[in-house]
Amino acid sequence: MSNRRPNQLAQRVATMKKVPAPLQPWLISKLLGSVVPLVGTAGLRFDEITPERVVVSIRNRKPVQNHIKGVHAAAMALLAETATGFCVGMNLPDDKLPLIKTLKVDYLKRASGDMRAVAQLRPEQIQQILTQDKGEVTVPVTISDDSGQSPIQCEMVWAWVPKSRKN
Repeated sequence: MSNRRPNQLAQRVATMKKVPAPLQPWLISKLLGSVVPLVGTAGLRFDEITPERVVVSIRNRKPVQNHIKGVHAAAMALLAETATGFCVGMNLPDDKLPLIKTLKVDYLKRASGDMRAVAQLRPEQIQQILTQDKGEVTVPVTISDDSGQSPIQCEMVWAWVPKSRKN
């Protein structure tokens, strides 16, 4: 992986890391929220972004709440999908298109307060993304709430294909 060339997403994130540290999460979240509008609408915050690990959080606030004043089930799924998708996106060559293939969410318990997703890729998964023309990878993700518990368990499978179709 030493001859790896950063893709456009990784280059944008690197540029944002040049601003003062306290402003980085807000600025990166604004940038990525403009790329994927639903991410911006939900107010997801990108707390950490590297090619190996992406941490995304969501505050339990009225626009994303359900009828019992917790983070809505769809917002929890968005949190997991976003963290895993950006983990893949940080590694995917610019001539490839990422696609969610499987989004499986098991709701285990009532969530408490704000939530956080941590998605991580192993080196061999990154190598696969970098070298295969098309493929798929299961991206491990852990979702936790303010209590430190995991109210949901997820399985996210991401695929990638060439952006341009060959006839």
